[in-house]
Amino acid sequence: MTRTLVIGGGPAGLAAAWAAAQSGQAVTLLDDNPALGGQIWRGDIPARYRRFLDPRITVQTGVQIHSASQLPPADRIILATGTRELFLPFPGWTLPHVLGAGGLQALVKGGLPIAGKRVVVAGSGPLLLAVAAYLRRRGAKILLVAEQAPYPRIAAFTRGLWRHPAKLLEAAQLGFGLRYRPDSWPLRADPGSVTLQGHGVLRCDYLACGFGLVVNTELPELLGCRVENGRVLTDADQRTTVPHIFFAGAGSVDRSLLEGQIAGFGPERGRALHAARAAAVAFDRCIDIAFALRSELLSLTTPETIVCRCEDVPFGAIWPHRDWRSAKLQTRCGMGPCQGRICGPALAHLCGWPAASVRPPIFPTRLENLLDLRD
Repeated sequence: MTRTLVIGGGPAGLAAAWAAAQSGQAVTLLDDNPALGGQIWRGDIPARYRRFLDPRITVQTGVQIHSASQLPPADRIILATGTRELFLPFPGWTLPHVLGAGGLQALVKGGLPIAGKRVVVAGSGPLLLAVAAYLRRRGAKILLVAEQAPYPRIAAFTRGLWRHPAKLLEAAQLGFGLRYRPDSWPLRADPGSVTLQGHGVLRCDYLACGFGLVVNTELPELLGCRVENGRVLTDADQRTTVPHIFFAGAGSVDRSLLEGQIAGFGPERGRALHAARAAAVAFDRCIDIAFALRSELLSLTTPETIVCRCEDVPFGAIWPHRDWRSAKLQTRCGMGPCQGRICGPALAHLCGWPAASVRPPIFPTRLENLLDLRD
């Protein structure tokens, strides 16, 4: 029996594990969260997707992979490592009331009181509406959803939604009653407030900010998979450049579910889903075009603005360097607990630097874990 290891318990990982189990494979699913669902569902898996919780799948939660040596033996490995939010630094972005859009949503799901709090949601992409709608349901007062993309692009994208009635309905439901303004972005944050382009100062309890998503490519890179422009290269069957390793989940939920099933089923059964995946990929490209980051965002950072929050490195200490390696060696930028997951993508946008090479451990870990690997 084929042994399949799935790493990641979000939509793509769940779909991959289910498809592999349906195909008669012996499946083990690993995830670093205490419950399955990934960052988007966080243990609250929608009813229509609970079929993916196949009892034949061996599930291990709370497992963090920080080295290739940790992986159990497997004939096939499906990586569904998901995405994280992109942060772009601006003056005041490190203040306590400034959080990631998805991060604030996760904190509220974990019990953070939000009822009655004044919240500004800012940045770019469809995630902003989803977060704002969720926070409002939990009692937050949403002052504004500030979208950096210009109005003509948002209007063109909205007009194109008539081809996707379900998505048009979803967008209308999420945005109903919200103040949504294109051509608006954070200029600076001060204690208890944010200054927005075109809106001036808004007093708020929280600024939930996110400028899109970054694919988590650290583990694929560590395993030798080829990555270009922040994307893991795969073929039509989701196979990476390492023959027994597959990758799924680099876009929207719909696309992630399809990619996961294609990777899990394998070439024969997965081929039937190729057309649906192509449609999902095309829709994601429309999103990328509509919400592409504008050049004005690159000029928000001042020399005093902290870029690496872990090591308190200001932008003025980084910009004289020619590349990421030089900045890292001279300033310790990217050497803190997040290992460059926040400042790395930000500097890729600000300076055009490609990501630094990946070395284990890819997550902070206890010394005893490294000793276990040596043994």
